[in-house]
Amino acid sequence: MKFKNKLPKVLLGIYIILISWIILFKMQFNFNYLPYIRSINLIPFGESVIINGKIYFGEIINNLIVFIPVGLYIGMIWKDKNFIKKVIPILSLTLIYETLQYILHIGATDITDIIMNTLGGVIGILIINCLYKIFKNSEKVDKVLNILATICTLGVIFLIISLIVCNL
Repeated sequence: MKFKNKLPKVLLGIYIILISWIILFKMQFNFNYLPYIRSINLIPFGESVIINGKIYFGEIINNLIVFIPVGLYIGMIWKDKNFIKKVIPILSLTLIYETLQYILHIGATDITDIIMNTLGGVIGILIINCLYKIFKNSEKVDKVLNILATICTLGVIFLIISLIVCNL
């Protein structure tokens, strides 16, 4: 397997580590600072996203955006698989996150998060599928996507590092 075929897998692994730290550990290095929360919301877009009587779209949009790269990476890795087989790992990952938050008492398990995370991944898959259809030469698309994915992953890493440094 060539390096260009391994790169999306490596980037996906790095990205999953980063979002795991953000989602599960709330960007903390010390477990003592994690919130002790155990709640579950099974009503989509219900009380969990309503603040002062209005829907707070910030968290909803963030949940969507943070999973778009997961869909992009999966679309790059499994470009020959059908759409459903690409969505299943994204749905599984978000279910794992929400379940772990509940089991470990470190967050609110929310159906809205599951919906928006999965939708973000689906958007990523659709973007990749469209790019492969628009540009017939998939090797060139892969090359450009690998470069962009590397830049974006490094950007997320540097953003997190800057947030850590600013909070020290």
